[in-house]
Amino acid sequence: MEARLVDEIPAGDDWQYEPKWDGFRCLAFRHGEEIYLQSKAGQPLARYFPDVVSAVARLPERQFVLDGELVVPVSGALSFNELQLRLHPAASRVQKLAKAHPATYIVFDLLAGNGQVYLERALRERREFLETFSRLNFRSARQLRLSPATTDHAIATAWFNKTGGDLDGILAKRLDAPYASGERTAMVKVKQIRTADCVVGGFRYARDSRLIGSLLLGLYGDDGLPPRGIHICFQSIRTSRVNKEI
Repeated sequence: MEARLVDEIPAGDDWQYEPKWDGFRCLAFRHGEEIYLQSKAGQPLARYFPDVVSAVARLPERQFVLDGELVVPVSGALSFNELQLRLHPAASRVQKLAKAHPATYIVFDLLAGNGQVYLERALRERREFLETFSRLNFRSARQLRLSPATTDHAIATAWFNKTGGDLDGILAKRLDAPYASGERTAMVKVKQIRTADCVVGGFRYARDSRLIGSLLLGLYGDDGLPPRGIHICFQSIRTSRVNKEI
């Protein structure tokens, strides 16, 4: 289910509000011993998050589909940089990263469980099922968390005012809507917009792709850009989000 970007948090009794976490969207499938993690684009993620696979495997429930966000906490805050480092081709490197900074799966929807598919159920029903699921399964699962949710607009506004760091914005979902796979009709997102004036000094293509892999950016200081060797102020940044937006 996709989200449509809007300027303000919608108000009314028909909405449920949730934090928008700064991580990777992920569907988690389990059928007995088989566990599959899938990105929003349909790509497999299990090889990059073996710690989350192990955590899901230890849950008492044996058959379910969850929707949530993969994040990596570091020193009490979520690190998007550590999250991106997980996308490494070497399994040994991934294992080392997982041991140093275990990932967390923050769950906000239950799409199937108890031998039933819940896609056609309204969100208010799915949330009740999810809360029951979390009570029965997440109690001793440190790497799986239930994402908070509220129908109080004031609480959602307070969350939004704290946006930055762990939070990327606010999600608002229609309580009476079924799970709208691949659509933007049942969920909207509100994000804090920040701007900065930069100089683009160059770019590199992503490996085996014509997408931009990184940018060389220069930030202005109080005295403008450094007069000697402008490259000193350039920093390479990942641009996966830029590619996703454009």
